[in-house]
Amino acid sequence: MDFKTYLELFDDILNGSAQASPYDQQSYLDYTELNRSRMKRWLKNGNLLPEAIEAVQKIGVEQHWILITEPWCGDASHSVPFIVRLAEINPLITLEIQLRDSGSEIDNYLTNGGRAIPYLIIRNTHGEDLAVWGPRPKACQEFYYEMRNSDMPAGEQKIALQNWYNKDRGETIQLELIEKMEN
Repeated sequence: MDFKTYLELFDDILNGSAQASPYDQQSYLDYTELNRSRMKRWLKNGNLLPEAIEAVQKIGVEQHWILITEPWCGDASHSVPFIVRLAEINPLITLEIQLRDSGSEIDNYLTNGGRAIPYLIIRNTHGEDLAVWGPRPKACQEFYYEMRNSDMPAGEQKIALQNWYNKDRGETIQLELIEKMEN
């Protein structure tokens, strides 16, 4: 699906048109509503780094970016807007969004055996992987592992992750994507 369709899916879920699991559970509806709000904020106020814009503009051959995500994913709400906005800069990039739980390629890109998202796969026109990124910026992932290995309650971990993303303002993901594009 394209990004417009992905945003429409959020609306369908939130207005009750998509009641399939897991959106038949209030907690997932709450996550989805919060994530839609976060994405809108980053789409409107998130700044693209000049060096990220330049790196994307330098891409001179067609690329297919596959972004595996889900509306309920909190980490995705902070990363997807930056990936989408970067992909939109260069007409040689096509972006496809796959839902993790609906026939995606995630089982080929496990994180420590888990189906963690969001996950970005950058491919050439022959279907060969040029780069992969996900499920979080490296520093955020390390922070997550530290918290997970501590006795910090899960609710506090979620707040700490959100604070990390808010403080970072999308810069780390962009720097990591620049590195992927330049390699």
